[in-house]
Amino acid sequence: MASSLVRPVNDRWIGGVCSGLARRFGISSNTMRLIFVLSCLLPGPQILIYVALWILMPAER
Repeated sequence: MASSLVRPVNDRWIGGVCSGLARRFGISSNTMRLIFVLSCLLPGPQILIYVALWILMPAER
């Protein structure tokens, strides 16, 4: 696993949150995006968590 949680510069779709989480946990970016989209079908604050992570996660330098 990677040691830091950052939003990558080159593998972003919207904000880079899913890509950053995927790097951190060592899985494919597309797999993390699929997990996020499927989780949005369930009730809960997924979109708010995504926005919060977008604000809190630093961009990769």
